[in-house]
Amino acid sequence: MGLVNWGRPSQRDRSMAKEMAALLAGATAIALCMPTAKAQQATQPAAEEQTDQTKKTDEKAAGDSTLLDKILVISRTGETAIQSLASASHVDQEQLERRMATTPNEMLLGVPGVAVQADARRVSSSINIRGLQDFGRVAVIVDGARQDFQRSDHGTQSTFYVDPELIKSVDVIRGPVANTYGSGAIGGVVFFDTKDAEDFLKPGETWAASLTGRYESNGKGWTTSASGAYRFNDNWDALGNIVYRDYGDYKNGGGDTVAGTGFDVLSGLLKTTIRPSENSELKLGWVGSSDGWTETSGGVPANDVDLKSNTVTARYNITDDAKSWLDLHINASYNKTDLDLTTLVPQNRFDPTTGLPVVLPAGSLSTFDVGTTGIDIWNTSRFETAGIAHELTYGGNWVGDDVETGGTAGGDSFYTPSGKRDVSGAYIQDKLTWEWLEVITGLRYDSYSLKDSDHETSGDRLSPRITVGVSPFESAGLAGLQFYGTYAEGYRSPSLTETLISGNHPAGVTFPFLPNPNLKPETGKTVEFGVNYKQSDILEAGDALRLKAAYFNNNVEDYIDGVTLSAFDPTSGCPFGPGIPICFQYQNFAKAKINGFELESVYDAGWGYAGLSASILNGHTISYEGERADLATIPSSQVTAQLGLRFLEDKLTVGGEVQYNGKPKGNPVAKDYTLVNAFASYQATDNLKVDFRADNLFDVKYTNPLNGSTTAVLYEPGITLKLAATMRFGG
Repeated sequence: MGLVNWGRPSQRDRSMAKEMAALLAGATAIALCMPTAKAQQATQPAAEEQTDQTKKTDEKAAGDSTLLDKILVISRTGETAIQSLASASHVDQEQLERRMATTPNEMLLGVPGVAVQADARRVSSSINIRGLQDFGRVAVIVDGARQDFQRSDHGTQSTFYVDPELIKSVDVIRGPVANTYGSGAIGGVVFFDTKDAEDFLKPGETWAASLTGRYESNGKGWTTSASGAYRFNDNWDALGNIVYRDYGDYKNGGGDTVAGTGFDVLSGLLKTTIRPSENSELKLGWVGSSDGWTETSGGVPANDVDLKSNTVTARYNITDDAKSWLDLHINASYNKTDLDLTTLVPQNRFDPTTGLPVVLPAGSLSTFDVGTTGIDIWNTSRFETAGIAHELTYGGNWVGDDVETGGTAGGDSFYTPSGKRDVSGAYIQDKLTWEWLEVITGLRYDSYSLKDSDHETSGDRLSPRITVGVSPFESAGLAGLQFYGTYAEGYRSPSLTETLISGNHPAGVTFPFLPNPNLKPETGKTVEFGVNYKQSDILEAGDALRLKAAYFNNNVEDYIDGVTLSAFDPTSGCPFGPGIPICFQYQNFAKAKINGFELESVYDAGWGYAGLSASILNGHTISYEGERADLATIPSSQVTAQLGLRFLEDKLTVGGEVQYNGKPKGNPVAKDYTLVNAFASYQATDNLKVDFRADNLFDVKYTNPLNGSTTAVLYEPGITLKLAATMRFGG
């Protein structure tokens, strides 16, 4: 399957997209005027393709009613979130459709312990889990492919690019217990699973297609999406999806236009599933996007950015009929992200080598090309010994990053060094279950090497994990109560940029960046205590309550962060030169200490659902001399409440969300703020669905605390109204 090199959409493409979206949105008005069905309570969350109420009741009784009951795609043993002895969350397609997400930030609303940083480049996002982010601390995975793109800047560092319209579900596992999913994930893992044909086709259909048009008031943005699926036979199907978005600059809660926040992006998905036998499956996929936006400096356009991202994946799974010794998974992937940065006006810069003033001419080009290849193989064997059930999982993985940057002298590519990094690992984990007791023991071996033309470094380590879970109660009200405790370690190698960055600061003032080939890897050591609780038929038949809560304490030894050195200190290694007498270098700290509490709960019944999630984080670094400093990557503490009501035989769902955000300690730009959102979804007919959403309903002016390290305060969007219509066809 070849890579696609899409150019920027033409003016004609944009016009056609707008006309299509306008047509579909116009269908909204028609749908709202249609006669409604007789009101009747339902017993299952609204589902577009299912109207059989008996089937819904049966599913609810089986415990499939809440998000926490959904199987985690990322799970290597087929667990649901509520079964997992770890801090795990699942976001399904119904939630994603309700959020009408334009960016990844909106997809992860209310997931405890998770924050998303995106500056004016809204299409590029960096995920923060429990105060850890950038340079691979959080493994972001799309259909099994690691997303390792990185570009040095004042804002987000390690970014990824995926359109929410292509995503079926998102799984999150917090903490180093996620180390079976890849090296370096001391913060956790976020797995984006794209849509499949079997999720789109109704029973008995050979083909299906849909068109979606959406308008957003803030930035006057349009989204147009078209999907098509075809079933060749019972063992082979395919899906295609194309999405175009065109957004202008948005206004913040104060009514001011935020320059440089507009973008246009064309994204696509191709995916086919082949079932060679009854117990095996092969998925081949491609996800790509062509993005464009304008970077500003002092409110004036400075750089034109074109980005192309392509991901190809192959995922194979085979299980034996008895589900005993064989449950083999083989994943292979390649992700290539190319970013071109073109200056729009002449810019006063400093030469990266000499530090002397230079003028970067208009039209100067800097390039950032990152290719990531990955192989991941694991198997789970299930058996019993002396009445104890075992789920023995063992496997290994390899990820290789190839970074090539270049451009005009004085361009930004100089500060994201070229080079290669290889990270590999192998692990074994056994989950033992005996009546009320579960024990998970695991051991992972990691190794890495990175190099450029002048430097080379490597390292390796063993990381253990042990988890003990008990379900001590048998009475009806407490039978679903489970307690667990975990100790887990993770290992993250330094990145190419942290190790090899060099040159002089390019603009404003000049000072040197110093490489540090002696950086030590980070080791995350986490202690976590948690509780899972599930209960059904509490207030009425078929209702369900699910709750997960956890307290954790994470010590990241040899934590890596940027420090400013003085040229007047003879021990710093910082030389005197042009510009101010300081240097910047990534160095190890003795540790970063992060602790916090997380809660995720949902109650689901016939009339609707209610959810409450919360996360409270604190963190600081400690130098080898014992000096403490607030950790700049600690996000807001959050409490998110959600309520949804269902009417008209599940055809209409209305509700809202309220989220309180508390200022992290030591952050220079953050303040407390509260956001209120509202939504409605109406399945007008079998083939027409209408969605409405209002984000930041009270037009609050606020900023993401994670953007506190940027050169200027960036305020997030003010009130945003979204209206969409989806038409579906099939046969």
